[in-house]
Amino acid sequence: MDLAKLLIKAKDFHGHICPFVALGVRISAIAMGELGIKRDEKASIGEEILAIVECNNCLTDGVQIATGCTLGNNSLIYLDLGKNALTLVKRSDWIGVRVYVDAEKLREKYFDKEALELFEKVIVRRQGCEEDYKKISILWEQIGWKMLEIPKEEFKIERVKVEPIERAPIFESVKCKGCGEQAMATRIKDGLCMKCAGDYYAVVGRGIVRFENGKMGELV
Repeated sequence: MDLAKLLIKAKDFHGHICPFVALGVRISAIAMGELGIKRDEKASIGEEILAIVECNNCLTDGVQIATGCTLGNNSLIYLDLGKNALTLVKRSDWIGVRVYVDAEKLREKYFDKEALELFEKVIVRRQGCEEDYKKISILWEQIGWKMLEIPKEEFKIERVKVEPIERAPIFESVKCKGCGEQAMATRIKDGLCMKCAGDYYAVVGRGIVRFENGKMGELV
């Protein structure tokens, strides 16, 4: 795999290059190599290869670009575990490879002090000025390129047996009696879509949350 080309493609998709989007590309390449698979159009259409991610951060975008397993083609499975990890698995035998990123270890080894301080200021505390944003962008991209060269030994890699996951079913659409819009039949209750009924779920930065009467609640 040409990781450099994939990272450039990931930049277009993600909006910028950062360490974790690059790590998404890197661990995808490792997992694909371990399973002996390549990106394949037929596989994405038939959901033959699944990418199971355990986080909803930048790493996941790198995984989508490198593997071709995306939310939209139903080949990306999201586990709300908050871990920087990817499991790639083939439906043919449900034997997969899980690659875990020890972020703390990598920060200590590959991230410089200035980049970490700016990350804390700009991203964590949201206090950076325009110059800080420009600087963190440059430093983050530099570290991102380094992530592509991290040896396999820096990651936890293990063979795993995955419980079978159903292929995405096709459901009919039903018109909501409230808003008049069509929604998947499984998302209609008592004639109302979940939005009109006021009870639905969403993936936000902190994980999966429940909305009740339009108001965001706690993590589920």
